[in-house]
Amino acid sequence: MTKLSILIPVYNEKNTIIEIINQIKKSWKEAEIIIVDDASSDGTQKILAKINDPKIKIFYHQKNQGKGAALKTAIAYASGKITIIQDADLEYDPKDYKSLIIPIEAGKAEVVYGSRFLGPHRNLLFWHMVGNKFINLFANVLYNTTLSDLETCYKVFKTDLLKSIDWKAKRFDFETEITAKILKKHLYIYEVPISYAGRDYSQGKKIGAKDFFHALWSLLKYRFVS
Repeated sequence: MTKLSILIPVYNEKNTIIEIINQIKKSWKEAEIIIVDDASSDGTQKILAKINDPKIKIFYHQKNQGKGAALKTAIAYASGKITIIQDADLEYDPKDYKSLIIPIEAGKAEVVYGSRFLGPHRNLLFWHMVGNKFINLFANVLYNTTLSDLETCYKVFKTDLLKSIDWKAKRFDFETEITAKILKKHLYIYEVPISYAGRDYSQGKKIGAKDFFHALWSLLKYRFVS
């Protein structure tokens, strides 16, 4: 079984963090789980402190920096052949790992994205859907590609490739910067359908309108600069 490194950026997810860890363990027993708590203030850190598992590495940021910064910390410790990014909530299902890594194991791809729009999913927030569609269109025009879900959490990489990319984004604009830099390497991104159970703001969703504009700016900027 392929050794996977699962990177989990965490911020205020006390209600879901243990459940997502348990789901990962059930789906992929040999997974190396690397958690970076991004200065949670809701008690998540107390929960993490009680975990005693040699396959789980936990690191803490002293101040909140964002998803991109948490992933930057996490990737340095990844030792698996393939790395998967996993949010700490329950929107994404680790049962999809198998289909996500097949293109890489088959030698068809170095990068795979799990598309929420190709697979079964709970109805999305309308304006989030519109924003996603526009970001995808903007990226496809700029980079001459046909992505359906650039902003998906489920991004899967050959670990050596992800380690080789020096991204600057500290927050949610990680999604667009990493995609831009992959496409500029002339690597094709393989998409597979995934299931998705989206949550709303009352359930802890954090991405907002300003992240939409940061995403567009990031795509435009990295089209023309390194």
